[in-house]
Amino acid sequence: MSETLTVSELSVAFRRGGRGTCAVDGLSFAIAPGEVLALVGESGCGKSTVAKAILRLLPRTAQTGGSIVVEGREVTGLSERELTQVRGRKVGIVFQEPISSLNPVVSVGRQVEESLRRHRRMRRREAGAAAVALLEEVGIADPERRAREFPHQLSGGMCQRVMIAIALAGDPRVLVADEPTTALDATVQATILELLRDLVARRGMGLLLITHDLGVVADLADRAIVMYAGRAVEEGDVTELFARPRHPYTRALLAATPTPGGATRARLTEIDGIVPSLAEPATSCSFAERCTRVRADCHRKRPEPARAGRGSVTCLHPWEGS
Repeated sequence: MSETLTVSELSVAFRRGGRGTCAVDGLSFAIAPGEVLALVGESGCGKSTVAKAILRLLPRTAQTGGSIVVEGREVTGLSERELTQVRGRKVGIVFQEPISSLNPVVSVGRQVEESLRRHRRMRRREAGAAAVALLEEVGIADPERRAREFPHQLSGGMCQRVMIAIALAGDPRVLVADEPTTALDATVQATILELLRDLVARRGMGLLLITHDLGVVADLADRAIVMYAGRAVEEGDVTELFARPRHPYTRALLAATPTPGGATRARLTEIDGIVPSLAEPATSCSFAERCTRVRADCHRKRPEPARAGRGSVTCLHPWEGS
């Protein structure tokens, strides 16, 4: 099965005042049709930067390296005009906070129409009918009436469905969902995840899911990459990753996840310390200062990815077995 998206040794640094901050450091992955890959980690780990780098939406202060291939086409060197054939058509994106992403003074149906006319070159009447069909596909009841409404008249969950419809307008082969369930209650979150799962299966597209929520990863993803300080520290099948985490950071994240039915007054597990500064190139393990498994060489050597089961781990002293 050929990959729809292949990212190789992606690096992103932001320059300001003569200094640079490395937000993404040597990230590689591939997504096949019908596959869901999750990027998971704490805020600031670089996962949303990856999404913007794929679509070339980073500011001019960003310096990128590596390779991004979409359906066999390298996109890193494309002109802005050539990128219009990729953005929306090959790769669609659903941003965080749908209410703030939608235009408040344009009806939601018209916003879906605009995407259809841009990417599929439809006439207005044809785009109007297609917009209603897309709203129906993403699970919005009475789509003809809802198409005439404005974002403030819809709930957060419905606005997210509209954002998904806009992203689907170009019939992309890869959908990037950046924190698609942020600020949604648990019931609405479950319906959005079910919608994404159904769309992946029905359309056969790849899905890059960006989230900090391990529950979302467990519910939707096939594979996951755990990111820390701009690097992938562990990658593998979700079932194996949750059952046998090898990197101390992955274990710490799982331990910090509240357990349903657990003691209501028990203190939540936390990860001591803070994320290191990314202003200087890492010459040792970035997690060493927070790691309960740290050894002397962790402060001297920079770990490199190594095969572990059906995935990989970037750690000098990973956990073995269960």
